[in-house]
Amino acid sequence: MTFAPARPRDSIQSPAGRTTLLAASVLFGLALASPARAQFAHTHGSYNDLLRDEAAAQRAAAKPAPPIVETDGLSGGGFYLEAEDVVRRETEHHVEASGKVEARYKGRTLRADHIDYDTAAGSAVATGHVQIIGDDGSAQFADKLALDKDMNAGFAEGFSTRLRDNIKIAARGATRRNRDVTVLDRAIYTPCQVCEANGQRQPTWSIKARQVIVDHGRKTLTFHDAVIQVKGQPIFYLPLLIGADPTAERKSGFLLPLVTFSGERGFSYQQPYYQVISPSQDITISPQINSKVNPFVNIDYRKRFYSGVLDVRAGATYDRDFTSGGDKFGPNTARSYILGSGVFRIDPAWLWGFTAERASDKLIFDKYSVGDAFLDRGLYAADDRRLISQVYAVRQDALTYLSVAAINVQGLRANDDQSTFPTVAPLIEARFEPSGPILGGRLRIDGSAVALTRSQILPSNPFLDGGGAPARGNRRASLQADWQRTLTASNGLRIVPFLDGRIDLYNVADQALTPPGATVTRAFGVAGATFSYPLIKTTPTATWIVEPIAQVAISPNYKTNPRIPNEDSIDFQFNEVNLFQANRSPGFDLVQGGQSLTIGGRASVTLPDGRAANLVLGRRFAATKDLSIPFRTGLTQPSSDYIFEADATPIKNVWLFSRLRLDSNDFRVNVFEAGVRAVTPRLAGYVSYLEEAQSPSLLPVVAPSASSGSVQTFAQARVKSLDVHGEAYLTKHWGVSGYAILDNGDLRRRDIGVVYRDDCVRVEVIYRHDETFNGTLGPSTSVVLRLSLATFGAASYVADSRPSY
Repeated sequence: MTFAPARPRDSIQSPAGRTTLLAASVLFGLALASPARAQFAHTHGSYNDLLRDEAAAQRAAAKPAPPIVETDGLSGGGFYLEAEDVVRRETEHHVEASGKVEARYKGRTLRADHIDYDTAAGSAVATGHVQIIGDDGSAQFADKLALDKDMNAGFAEGFSTRLRDNIKIAARGATRRNRDVTVLDRAIYTPCQVCEANGQRQPTWSIKARQVIVDHGRKTLTFHDAVIQVKGQPIFYLPLLIGADPTAERKSGFLLPLVTFSGERGFSYQQPYYQVISPSQDITISPQINSKVNPFVNIDYRKRFYSGVLDVRAGATYDRDFTSGGDKFGPNTARSYILGSGVFRIDPAWLWGFTAERASDKLIFDKYSVGDAFLDRGLYAADDRRLISQVYAVRQDALTYLSVAAINVQGLRANDDQSTFPTVAPLIEARFEPSGPILGGRLRIDGSAVALTRSQILPSNPFLDGGGAPARGNRRASLQADWQRTLTASNGLRIVPFLDGRIDLYNVADQALTPPGATVTRAFGVAGATFSYPLIKTTPTATWIVEPIAQVAISPNYKTNPRIPNEDSIDFQFNEVNLFQANRSPGFDLVQGGQSLTIGGRASVTLPDGRAANLVLGRRFAATKDLSIPFRTGLTQPSSDYIFEADATPIKNVWLFSRLRLDSNDFRVNVFEAGVRAVTPRLAGYVSYLEEAQSPSLLPVVAPSASSGSVQTFAQARVKSLDVHGEAYLTKHWGVSGYAILDNGDLRRRDIGVVYRDDCVRVEVIYRHDETFNGTLGPSTSVVLRLSLATFGAASYVADSRPSY
């Protein structure tokens, strides 16, 4: 083919020699782009390069490469070239294209002022505003680009690239040593906005390095002399940093370190290292070096199987115990924790899983700043500051459910006595629902069985053996049938009749009133119906629903059986959730009987723009008192407490809620909870207030008087708690944050902070004071500087002062 000067913007196509030119150029540009690791790329480049190439990127985005096959008719290995002038110098074996050169090859576009292709050597040089646009939308820029005939070595001057998430990299020079290794010299990396028109000549934060070595074969990035900068000022230096190539989904390497100063451990440096063991497993090792106490090592091992996942976290040290001030006491001993979990699918119906959670010290997570220790990891969850170990199997389909589990709980609260925590093994729960209607309604059959074993009995329970006597354990098996049917009259009245029957079988060994191994049986039954009359009104501005509800329940009067211990119904609450339940007890050990009438209703309003409000209210009337129910619930008297619950969304992204329980006799507030939560661009947070009347113990506080038969009640304690957490931005970037917990008038914790944020950085300076006493850890005052960098993880600096106890 003969090349001659072309008319402006003429196009030339060739299947052979020119393909080499453009393939080489484009592939070289893509090779240089891949070193841009969102978390690890750094370097000594010029902010002017970023400013220049940000403007060029905007122009390139405004002029995207058209689809090749549809627009240019290219197929196979063909390419497209257009320029103002194309000249071929036969004797010199050179082809030159100049003047707004644009070449496209396999979805990639190369633009430059000039391209010189040496047909004999097979090398190519592109100069002047070189741009390479990838088929994924990424963009690379250079002043000059060169590549040899084997496409294994090349060089770029004034190189930069723009990747997804607005990540930008500029390097003074880039050299491709071979097919897999590329070196960037004196480069700079940032995900922040850089725009000269807006005065943002320097990004909020950036990373510079003398050299970055990109190994595509191993998918690693090696940074030499890396410096993290904020507004152009260096704040952190790393002589060597090894990270993952951006094209690698998972790659071994060092993660960001965590540096803290605290009264307990003094200066603390924690350096995580992430190791990929195989495509399905990895491990993170995080040694923590402390100036006041011995080192502590954290490990997180993860493995994915074809049927499930395994995650095991653990940590260990060998040291003496220490106080808030870092003062050591006691003997040297091994101190450790484990937080393991796994869940595996056997077949579509069956799965099994486990959690293994244990700690050698109650305060090990607090003293060594181990986060996310009390998450729910398995089928069953423990209370706050308690660890649960369990193994379970579950089978579930459309009609049946079966679970079998063994559970052991470790208490980490200051007053927890581990010897009083039972081992639960086994715990069996089953459910079956026939596929078709039974007597026109839904039938559900439930079964449950549990065995509890303790090493020591709770001495506070008068129904159980005290004095630390060895425990023998309690067992229970229950079978329950529940039927209900929904009938709707022609006028809209809904009637839901129901029948509920249950048989409990106890084998009690931990009671003074019952011989060890004695069997105690109990039958429970209730019949009744729920009546409701939903009324709906729709207008152009709102949809209104009002639903009066009444429920009649009839069952025998059940008295407290002193031979049956109450272990699963201690936390008994009466609220809108169980207002219209015939048996409101949360467990099996405590039942509620008698004849009762519950009246109340629900109401709601919904607006087209998403605003809404809901209200639930009601009260139960019983034929007699029920002394088996704790007095604090408000259900002991024939007329129960009044229940109110309301929530609303008055404006977008603002939620209000309130819960109220008024005393049946004098309308005294027994429970009041209210709060607001908001999430807006300038305001985010919540305020929650709780006031609750509580019994002085977990046992019923109502008993018949021996002299008069009247009811005696103990004085009730009241708990008042205010919880506030949020941040508000006074300007686009600057705001204040606060966090406070007020318990019964005592300000237990308060945080006050100043926050700066933009598109790529968040900086918080927080003053914190904590009045909590927890074992050897007492009140503390801290100043926290928290820095979070977009695409680069987070680092924290903590200046902490705690007194010694």
